[in-house]
Amino acid sequence: MIETTHILGLILAGGLARRFGGSEDDPVDKARLLLAGRPLLAHVRDRLGPQVATVVLNANGDPARYRDQGLPVLADSVAGHPGPLAGVLAGLDHAARNGAYTHVLSVPADCPFLPRDLAARLAAATAPERVACATSAGQRHPVVALWPVGLAARLRQALVEEDLRKVGAFLARQPLALVDFPVRPIDPFFNVNTPADLDVAEGFLTKGVPPAGQVPGGDMS
Repeated sequence: MIETTHILGLILAGGLARRFGGSEDDPVDKARLLLAGRPLLAHVRDRLGPQVATVVLNANGDPARYRDQGLPVLADSVAGHPGPLAGVLAGLDHAARNGAYTHVLSVPADCPFLPRDLAARLAAATAPERVACATSAGQRHPVVALWPVGLAARLRQALVEEDLRKVGAFLARQPLALVDFPVRPIDPFFNVNTPADLDVAEGFLTKGVPPAGQVPGGDMS
């Protein structure tokens, strides 16, 4: 079993938030949207932080805007906003340079209800060459995964030489373990993809009302 003290936590916030009106010329900083009076990122950080050795943030643009969150910021090393795989690669490269980590646990910056046993359960299912990916309610969440640091070269080749963008497509090539998490009282991987999702999350935090159908806000692949 992988020790959680050897896991680097990676919060992915490098996207453009297109469903909030973001674009390459004018990206929306979804991680800083307020949920119950605090940035969405703060909720994710507080859930993930106690489970891993340390937490870093993948984000592009001026890193100073995240100074109040107390997280080191890693920009994509692959140009053109290729998506979350570029953020995972940045995390793997950072972990390899540090030398203290065997794995990177990636989570999106828009999942404020992450399980508090996420790292422990994924670590129990992974191996030196195997990725562990979270599932719930019959759905895979490819961005919520525990990645061996040794995958960095393979991932860089897929991104740079093949222009592969989908996390699920890359995972389909790797030895993979799926770890299912219960939905109670809310899907722990409910993600805030739209303004309506933000309202739903606010309602759950302030009133304890789970979303109807327990369906996350969108595709996390």
